[in-house]
Amino acid sequence: MSILEVNHIKKVYKTRMGGEAVTALRDVHFSVEPGEFVAIMGESGSGKTTLLNILASLDTPTAGKVLVDGKDFTTLKDNERAIFRRSNLGFIFQDFNLLDNFSIEDNIKLPLVLAGEDYKKMDAKVEKAAGQLGIVGLLKKYPYEVSGGQKQRIAIAGVLAMKPDCIVLDEPTAMLDPVGRRDVMETIERLNKEEGITVILITHYMDEAVRGDKVYVIDDGDLVMKGTPREIFVQVEKLKEYGLDVPQVTEVTYLLRKEGIDLPADILTVEEMVGALCQFN
Repeated sequence: MSILEVNHIKKVYKTRMGGEAVTALRDVHFSVEPGEFVAIMGESGSGKTTLLNILASLDTPTAGKVLVDGKDFTTLKDNERAIFRRSNLGFIFQDFNLLDNFSIEDNIKLPLVLAGEDYKKMDAKVEKAAGQLGIVGLLKKYPYEVSGGQKQRIAIAGVLAMKPDCIVLDEPTAMLDPVGRRDVMETIERLNKEEGITVILITHYMDEAVRGDKVYVIDDGDLVMKGTPREIFVQVEKLKEYGLDVPQVTEVTYLLRKEGIDLPADILTVEEMVGALCQFN
């Protein structure tokens, strides 16, 4: 069974004072399997934020359903929906959402407290989540004492302590420097590959989307492309039509091929580029 099913979601916003209705999503349909790493891409205004708000139950679809483990949580009451979402989908946002006057340990505990977890079991859950994220040595510190990349790992630890089946990350590296971005993405990829945690990543960084098993592209409210990273990023011209870039090495490959150099079209990494160029020696 799919861990998440987005079934023909449509979202229409009615403007104030009787203005024209705005369609943010049109018949968006996809599923996520247990253990998958799915990247969702689209330029600003494409509908990514609306989709995220519906997944987070902060908004409801005009039509269609969202099923989590086969259950339509959009039909639940507000309090039931919040509890169900917390247990099944963990959300991580770009601004960390940490409290500066709480220690790192207490920030990780906070979601457990809000969920009414047994206090006697919290320390073990915090210790395990901190171990998974490599931040055990930071537990007694405060958010203002750590780096941006560490803050994001702390935010992820708070979600992991709840043991959700799937984590949804909304531009988690947008506020980080290149070192922090790499650190966080390597952590996310390790959680997916080694811990088997299902990941849904909303990003505009192509080198992050390359790490996924599947890539979905949204444009003007429509799901316009879907496939593996290799299937998606080989379509350079089409992505540019949707206002998106491709990984830098794929762009270089595309330009070299236009000059008549016989390279595979689906190169995604520097290592693949080096291997392909070595054939000319």
